[in-house]
Amino acid sequence: MSSPTASSPASPSPTSPVQAGAAVPPSHTSRARPALAAVLIGFFTIMVDAMIVNVALPSIGRGFGSGMTGLQWVVDGYALAFAAFLLSAGALSDRVGARQAFGAGLALFVVASAVCGLAPNPGVLVAARLVQGAGAALVVPSSLALLRETFPDPAARARAIALWSVSGSVGAAAGPVAGGLLTVIDWRMIFFVNLPVGAVALLLLRHAHASPRQVAPFDWTGQVAAVAAMGALTYGAIEAGAEGFGAPRVLAAFLVAVASAVVYLVAQARGRHPMTPLPLLRSRTMSLAAAIGFALNVGFYGMVFLLGLYFQQVHGLSPLATGVAFLPMTVLTSFMGPLAARLATRLGARVPVIIGQCLMAVGLVAMVAVPGGAPVWLSVVLMVPVGAGGAMAVTALTTLLLENVPAERAGVASGVLNAARQLGGALAVAVFGALVADRTRFVPGLHTSLLIAAAVVVAAMVATTLLRTRVPSHPQHTPDHHTPSPHTPATNAGPRLLDH
Repeated sequence: MSSPTASSPASPSPTSPVQAGAAVPPSHTSRARPALAAVLIGFFTIMVDAMIVNVALPSIGRGFGSGMTGLQWVVDGYALAFAAFLLSAGALSDRVGARQAFGAGLALFVVASAVCGLAPNPGVLVAARLVQGAGAALVVPSSLALLRETFPDPAARARAIALWSVSGSVGAAAGPVAGGLLTVIDWRMIFFVNLPVGAVALLLLRHAHASPRQVAPFDWTGQVAAVAAMGALTYGAIEAGAEGFGAPRVLAAFLVAVASAVVYLVAQARGRHPMTPLPLLRSRTMSLAAAIGFALNVGFYGMVFLLGLYFQQVHGLSPLATGVAFLPMTVLTSFMGPLAARLATRLGARVPVIIGQCLMAVGLVAMVAVPGGAPVWLSVVLMVPVGAGGAMAVTALTTLLLENVPAERAGVASGVLNAARQLGGALAVAVFGALVADRTRFVPGLHTSLLIAAAVVVAAMVATTLLRTRVPSHPQHTPDHHTPSPHTPATNAGPRLLDH
């Protein structure tokens, strides 16, 4: 994924059209706000769509007569394509230009949303969700790259990144609420709502300058292998829940996943233009950040998927009431981005990552202690630390990665991080859906799933302690020194090589 990497005032990033600290031309300033608005609206929309279907799943199942496997694919089709295409989308954004890539991805997403809303059967719906995910994959890296170009000053860029993180976190948390409200009208409205919102973002994008292009061949072998590996792995996990791990096609799916992963690694090692160069993948910062991002989405996406079903199937809540149950978590999540940025500025980015993981683990474990007949409000309260902690950790993790990535690798590194996050969410839905597929044993399956999610988050917390980060210094203010905003993450160290 293309994303901004910090630069010192004396060392502008290679892709920045204006040097940090230099006077910004009026035309640039007048185009910055519409570009920022387009990025925030676009990113918010695709993150909403990653979660909006969870509350609508029972309604979709009744409408099409689908079982758990079909509903899992409605969620995972989007997440799977999102994850698989993120790896090359970062490089593609760098090569065709951020503004152009953002517009193309968002347009594809909007068209696929219309097809989802008009889908006559589950097969068309899942196929359109796959296309939605591919469009979303192109939007994410290009949105960050566009922020990098639009805000060459490190402090302004850091604030823009914080807003970007907040918009994504709030979007993901608001998805279930929006899904509940729109499902009252018709479940198809959860897709049709993307059309006017996407159109507004595309109109705003017209005010942004065209982005520079970098000509380079596309890594077709790596992309096909990545799609095959992730798709086969997710398929095997979903089908294992219905047929068991010993079923021939489940074993075949896992073998395809392993073989495709090997092909992918060979392509990255020997290819002339790999989309994820092996030196990047071998770096401790990159590998740990990807693993931590994977774990965070296992916890958050898994919880939302499970509780959306739990509230309706066990407590008998309506889609609207279920959406409202997610509202407290959504509201508090919106405050976590700025708080994470403040903590990262003062204590280093690793501290808010660990704090967020602690909150998530506590909330997930506490939910296991909730008996099946407990009042709904208790689960609503316990969702808050999971959502808020996840938002805090993701914001700080993104900052930590970007402050350690050289400018020429920022897009690819961010793509790997977000691909790992989406894959974590897809596999959580696949595994947890299998555990709760039997409605007579839904609550025990729910508790087992939550314990697995908590264990994964705790393991990631241990891994976070191995990340290298720096505690920012706070020099006294003088007229010749820039004093960062308290909401500015520590991202002005300038690009430097990843540690190995």
